[in-house]
Amino acid sequence: MTTTFADLTTMRVGGPIGRLLVPETTPEAVELLRRTTAAGESLLVMGGGSNLVVGEVGWDGTVIRMATSEFDINRELVTAAAGVEWDHLVKATLDEGLAGLEALSGIPGLVGGTPVQNVGAFGTETADVLESLTVYDRQTGAQERWAAERCGFGSHRQSVFKHSDRWVVLDVTYRLRRSDQSRPIRYAELAAKLGIEVGGTAAPADVREAVLALRRGRGMVLDPQDHDTWSVGSFFINPVLATVPDRARECPRYPDAKGTKLPAAWLIEHSDFPRGYGHEWGNGSVALSSRHALAVTNRGGATTSEVMKFAAHIREGVEARFGIRLGPECDLVNCSF
Repeated sequence: MTTTFADLTTMRVGGPIGRLLVPETTPEAVELLRRTTAAGESLLVMGGGSNLVVGEVGWDGTVIRMATSEFDINRELVTAAAGVEWDHLVKATLDEGLAGLEALSGIPGLVGGTPVQNVGAFGTETADVLESLTVYDRQTGAQERWAAERCGFGSHRQSVFKHSDRWVVLDVTYRLRRSDQSRPIRYAELAAKLGIEVGGTAAPADVREAVLALRRGRGMVLDPQDHDTWSVGSFFINPVLATVPDRARECPRYPDAKGTKLPAAWLIEHSDFPRGYGHEWGNGSVALSSRHALAVTNRGGATTSEVMKFAAHIREGVEARFGIRLGPECDLVNCSF
């Protein structure tokens, strides 16, 4: 039976895969990368599929799906292979008495995706704890150890890996702290959930539970029975603008290395697209999550084309209202909107 991207992604859409390879160790992954690159094969490397949308045509070539599972905790340094499930690693570090990843609990996907997206939540980003990483350079065939500074973090959710297939992340090392207190909580909603002031700390395990509760409330913890979680999380990226249009003067704004960041969810909801919008649009197979305006969700039986048409509809409405054109935060392969 042919494997499809609908089987392997959290949006549950996408066509067939020509050939699927699933390396379970880092040396095996490197060997497969070398062989497929040398053979000139059409190659797509994927992780957990939580940030990927692929068209109905699928991928007529080779897909390497990282399933490398080794990780090591050495005092305050944690090194994990790219295929380690992210939330499994978060829990393992907390069980070892290490603080630093607690606010990133419940995020779907694998370790290898964290530096690509500079994954972040509730005031913590990958860049805050990233020590180094190993990459495979598909141009040169070399493995390289990079310091965090080479990743190109800075502007919102950006890195040198974003939208580039040259480098494949093999493993990531995080520098954490052996502590019974979390990082300072900078996110007001999380602080309120914990009953502390912004800037205060709490037991890391308590932070994890509070974060998981907040994420569940937004439909951001994967649940096969809950269509609000059949998504890629935040479909649209928060726009970073050199100049904010006058029409968006009431929108909350945050400083960014490249200008001013605006919350895409605010722009969407103030363009007459409330949470849950879409059930009456088209055939109802795609809608915004009932709990999070940034999540475009598959309500069951959706196609990639329907997802793209709906995303374009939301984008056009925001642009008409505010003069701001939203782009995708997720990776789009053989599809666009």
